[in-house]
Amino acid sequence: QVQLVESGGGLVQAGGSLRLTCAASGRFDSISVMRWYRQAPEKERELVASITGGGSMYYTDSVKGRFTISRDNARNTVFLQMNSLKPEDTAVYSCNFQGRTSPWRQFDSWGQGTQVTVSS
Repeated sequence: QVQLVESGGGLVQAGGSLRLTCAASGRFDSISVMRWYRQAPEKERELVASITGGGSMYYTDSVKGRFTISRDNARNTVFLQMNSLKPEDTAVYSCNFQGRTSPWRQFDSWGQGTQVTVSS
């Protein structure tokens, strides 16, 4: 079983920065893609950013130029640097990893979520 532990959320004023971290533990062969999602109250969950093992990145339009996703493969960790935060970035942020625990078995694991609150 693969466990994900997130950290780095909190309360920040508009224009401020936060850095989210998500680290994987357990037994697995590889992690193919790491993603950050967010869900604001009464809204659907949204894919914020993703990064593959090869380094290909995706960002949703609303965070382009403000958020940066990166990964440390040696530590099985993904980061989300969030700058120029806006009140509309307020949400619970969750990480999601997909990969393989063996050549014939895949995994899809989620973190517990961390609250990010941006005050105006």
